Amino acid sequence: MEEAAVEEEEVVLVVEETPVIIESGLASYYGDRHHNQKTASGERYRHELKTAAHRTLPFGSHVKVTNPKTGQSVLVTINDRGPFARGRIIDLSKSAFAEIGNTASGVIKVDIQVIE
Repeated sequence: MEEAAVEEEEVVLVVEETPVIIESGLASYYGDRHHNQKTASGERYRHELKTAAHRTLPFGSHVKVTNPKTGQSVLVTINDRGPFARGRIIDLSKSAFAEIGNTASGVIKVDIQVIE
């Protein structure tokens, strides 16, 4: 009697976690006078890069910042410390802020989610 060959199928389960909103509050952006200045991480601030300052998140953290009013979001990398203005939770580069809000407003309400 011959034995039938049994193939085992490998099943890989991929679980995608939904990023959790860690903070909600006001975001501002870096003024023009900060362009090309060194950040706390040692990198130079550039308006056109999608970067941000946060008080406690590690440098290099990737963060999704969403304007809950419009649903628009932008991905930024934390490379500086701040903001130091009372009531604000994140400082965005000018280009990152412009993707989710009008720079003329100066500040907008945002939700922050850590991506990695």
